[in-house]
Amino acid sequence: MTQRPLGAQISHMLKDRGVDVIFGIPGVHNQEMYRGIEEAGITHVLARHEQGAGFMADGYARATGKPGVAYVITGPGLCNVMTPMGQAYSDSVSMLVLSSCLAETTATRGQLHQMKDQEGAAATVCDWSETARDADTAYALIDRAFGEFTTARPRPKHISVTIPALEARASAAPPPPATIKTGLHLDFHLMTMIEDRLKQAEKPLFIIGGGAKNSGNMYSMARKAGALVMTTYAGRGALAGTDERYLGAYLARPGSADVIAQADLLVVVGSELSEVDLWRNDLGHTCDMIRVDIDPEVLRDRHGAAIQVHATSQGFWNDLFIRLDEWPADKPFLWDRDKVAAQDEMFRAEIAAERPGIIPVAMALHDVLPHNTTIYSDMTQFAYAAKEVYPMGEPNLWHHPYGFGTLGYALPAAIGGKIGLGDKPVVAIAGDYGFQYTLQELMVAVELDLVLPIIIWDNGKLGEIEDSMVRAQIAPNAVIQKNPDFIMLAQAYGCHTAQPTTLDDFKTAVQDALSADGPTVIHVTADIS
Repeated sequence: MTQRPLGAQISHMLKDRGVDVIFGIPGVHNQEMYRGIEEAGITHVLARHEQGAGFMADGYARATGKPGVAYVITGPGLCNVMTPMGQAYSDSVSMLVLSSCLAETTATRGQLHQMKDQEGAAATVCDWSETARDADTAYALIDRAFGEFTTARPRPKHISVTIPALEARASAAPPPPATIKTGLHLDFHLMTMIEDRLKQAEKPLFIIGGGAKNSGNMYSMARKAGALVMTTYAGRGALAGTDERYLGAYLARPGSADVIAQADLLVVVGSELSEVDLWRNDLGHTCDMIRVDIDPEVLRDRHGAAIQVHATSQGFWNDLFIRLDEWPADKPFLWDRDKVAAQDEMFRAEIAAERPGIIPVAMALHDVLPHNTTIYSDMTQFAYAAKEVYPMGEPNLWHHPYGFGTLGYALPAAIGGKIGLGDKPVVAIAGDYGFQYTLQELMVAVELDLVLPIIIWDNGKLGEIEDSMVRAQIAPNAVIQKNPDFIMLAQAYGCHTAQPTTLDDFKTAVQDALSADGPTVIHVTADIS
């Protein structure tokens, strides 16, 4: 077998495992990882900061369903990518971070990029963090990561490889193992029990989370079961936003507990029902819950599921659809359609009152974007309102830093998503403050000629924090910042720009950006009308 430095062999191994793109920044410690990238036929995207590289890998993974891979250096490079790793962990994203590391840190001090415990630091924000000191260990860890990406809850992994090991010559990695498929068929008796419960239920309610958003035939299943459907923010698109059986992504609205209390059977698929899904301790149900999740910890949480199904959502949906499709007729929909519609309007009115002026802009955006547009948003008030009301016709099209809640996500994640999706439309939405966390990644979008509308929602302050302080009777402090001239800043990077002042101008700007020959920064202030 051909001998190469291990760093080069790793790139060839990744290519054999289906990796086409790596995001990262080279340095003297990890340069051996770059020796084999071109030879292996992998595209490398040079980020301007390791945080950007991590978010790009995250965005690529969410858009394509393939693991996102990032290369970083020892010490500060690893520290910089830990925020994206934490976000990927929180939102169940398949991401592999490969870093170099020092061979010895116990008896020696003062080395370049030295950390006291690099492996342990990374372990705080990812599924696992391990160190490889030889080729066989590196290969085994990489295959472990890729195996778990397909058989367990997707979460980021970190592998450090010592510099001497990267430099040492090694034989090629073994060929990829056979593909493992799990959870495609569930226990017959358990599924029969669930089918019987659905037959008996008069007002069943499906709650769909991000882990179940790729659920085909949802409309057919809801119709057959006579079910009302709600989703978490991450689960939107499982049912069309205009469907009368769909009561939106309003779980975090206090009034949703009253709706849920009316159900006589609750089926929750692929959701943690976490704090950021509900913003309350209790879901509000008084009926039995059927809980389906790939993570056994989720199945046994405080919500107390009566029937716990440890399975992939794909396996559950496949089996359930086959069973429901054999029913002779649809069950009556006994939820009051008028009350459901009225509840939807009430929730929308609450959002409009809490965050004035945002819904019309969100709807204007929806009017002009192609139906298959993928959107990446940041922690901004525009996204907080839009992700509750923006109609989604397909799943997996709106990506947001839900759990970890980091700023600076949207732009680099959208770059990664656009690289993965090619000609399909992608849009980034960031607030004026959060955009400045990772604005340097504009240069990556320009460098790669990415057709990417980048919407900056500018209210001139940390609006959500100001509102929170007021509610807590704290005099708002440090929530208003001086912003740069975003148009001039974007032009300095080589971006197209637009600064619409009306909704019609905004629509035109978005349409123009979708057909431009590179990225376009669209600066929108909160007084647009």
